[in-house]
Amino acid sequence: MNYRSIAARLSLWYALLLSIAFALVGFITYFGVEHYLRATQSEVLYRRVQQVVQILQINPSTSDPDALAARLELQLAPEFTNRLLRITRWPSTRIFLSGEPADHGFNPAQVPAAVVWPQQFELQRLTLANGTPLLMGRIRAATASGDYLIEIGTSLAAAEALRDHLLAILALILPVLVLLAASGGYLLVGRALRPVDEMTQTAASISIGDLDARLPVPRTGDALERLSVALNEMLGRLRESLRISQRFLADASHELRTPLTIVKGELEALASSPECGPATIDAIGSVLEEVARLKHLVEGLMAISRLDAGDAKRELVHIDLMELVATTTEQMRLVAEDAGIGLECANLQSVTVMGDRGRLQQVVVNLLDNAIKYTPRGGSVRINTLRSGRDGVLVIRDTGIGIPGEALGHVFERFYRVDEARSRDSGGVGLGLAIVKAICNAHGASIEVMSTVGVGSHFSIRFPLARDSTVRLIPNSSTLSAPPVSPAAPGGS
Repeated sequence: MNYRSIAARLSLWYALLLSIAFALVGFITYFGVEHYLRATQSEVLYRRVQQVVQILQINPSTSDPDALAARLELQLAPEFTNRLLRITRWPSTRIFLSGEPADHGFNPAQVPAAVVWPQQFELQRLTLANGTPLLMGRIRAATASGDYLIEIGTSLAAAEALRDHLLAILALILPVLVLLAASGGYLLVGRALRPVDEMTQTAASISIGDLDARLPVPRTGDALERLSVALNEMLGRLRESLRISQRFLADASHELRTPLTIVKGELEALASSPECGPATIDAIGSVLEEVARLKHLVEGLMAISRLDAGDAKRELVHIDLMELVATTTEQMRLVAEDAGIGLECANLQSVTVMGDRGRLQQVVVNLLDNAIKYTPRGGSVRINTLRSGRDGVLVIRDTGIGIPGEALGHVFERFYRVDEARSRDSGGVGLGLAIVKAICNAHGASIEVMSTVGVGSHFSIRFPLARDSTVRLIPNSSTLSAPPVSPAAPGGS
């Protein structure tokens, strides 16, 4: 359980309030029962004392002690009712003492006599030597035959046992009730927040290319419904803004291609003119380099706009990653040799995925192009394919300069460059890896990068396998030859 979640906090508050409420109920019940038992016993003792007073007034002990004892036994039956009855005539003549009660709970002879004779009825709690608690009622009664101290008592053992039993029941039941109530509260809160979870799952599944999806709207008539409606309206505005920006990007890229081509052609024609001196030719060469960079940028922007429009999903066919990698590697081998870098395909496994061949080839080209650019002369680039569970994996490792740790989380962002000066010298505009990421997303693939500065980088792409994918291991395909293919436009980073 996440104790910081709303459901957990509400449930904990709910359990705390219930615990306080149940504790108050238990406290009131416990002391209410104890008070009721004490009041009932006190009232019974008072009535019995009044009976004894009436008997003494009618039959004083001076007339016939045996008759008095018989009358007391008949009307009060102290032994049978498990009570103590003791009558003392002033100043210290005991005229009656009841026998041992039927339950043998105490010995009347061991109960200490009162030192002070109270004028009014009073109660006192005693504890005998054997631990038996007694409730004693005493009063001084003045009759025609003299003054008497009437003492009547009853054992509290049964009442206190009942009280302790009630306390044990409350101590057992209340935590169970609190636990059940808290669990029920947690389930109720979780059910009440279920629409929020559904909204969260839907929102997490919405991507830039799928802004048509909408959050579920719970018909609750409260802030939750208003929130979902507001978020759906926001998604609609985002979709419209994205559509406008994508259209602008596509139109601007398309419109820039023709002027750049014309400028490039005019500059090349001017540079070949015999009237241009060496200084002019150098200046034209610098401008042509910038035009080439602009053209490369425009091509990258056009590729991004097509990917945003879903171009990579138009023609999905079965593709063998091994054959695609072998063909593309042979295409890039000459570039690697010119840079003095070893390019190797090792331990390729034939795995079949669904995708657009041109776009997947562009992924391999861009990653190999980056690896070759940023690997010093004498280094190596290694590429292999393998099957891992239900995925086909493409792995490219290099021994290049590496990527700093703080930049790893940004390398797939558009126009992000680790080193502005270095990227400018190599011709990168920061779109190559962004294009790779967009193509992978369109194919339902995931891409990860690990890198250590000065050691090299490791790019790994996991593609979902096609249903009829097979596996065939080729120990070393570095010498494979393949017919030349038209290269996909590389997008260096």
